[in-house]
Amino acid sequence: MSYDEKEVLKLLSSPETQRKGFTMIVNQYSEQLYWKIRHIVIDHDDANDVLQNTFIKAWNNLDDFQNKSKFSTWLYRIAINESLDFQRRQKATAKIGADGDLALAGRLLADEYFDGDETQALLTEAIAKLPDVQRTVFTLRYYDEMKYSEISKMLGTTEGALKASYHLAVKKIVEYLKTRN
Repeated sequence: MSYDEKEVLKLLSSPETQRKGFTMIVNQYSEQLYWKIRHIVIDHDDANDVLQNTFIKAWNNLDDFQNKSKFSTWLYRIAINESLDFQRRQKATAKIGADGDLALAGRLLADEYFDGDETQALLTEAIAKLPDVQRTVFTLRYYDEMKYSEISKMLGTTEGALKASYHLAVKKIVEYLKTRN
């Protein structure tokens, strides 16, 4: 169900209607955010955890929303930052290390929530090996078909830098897939 953003922002601005407005936001953006997060963190359960953290952070920081961008852009930025933070914590605790990445395609194929084939699993494995920024730009551009101008607003960087990151990501993915075939 799609809601008018102005209507929702009005509900969010009043303490009496804030919960109703936020429920509308959760209903409208849960699935879209889940898939943005899932492309970055890969695992279904991890994506659900990051999604929950995204909404908690958004709820706790509603007063910080300055209406300089669309609410959805603000929400996507929180989701991406939470996803990247999650990835950094995982790497720091060595849950995702060199050995774990090598077996990612096999783990995905065994995951009941993964609906791709072996080629998709290998692509996901290649994407997981990218540096954080390149992985984020690639997933937003490739999977979500976002324009560089939208990604620029979301990530707070220039379109030129995003194009360079995307180009490097594609090159690395192609090189990785060549070594796997």
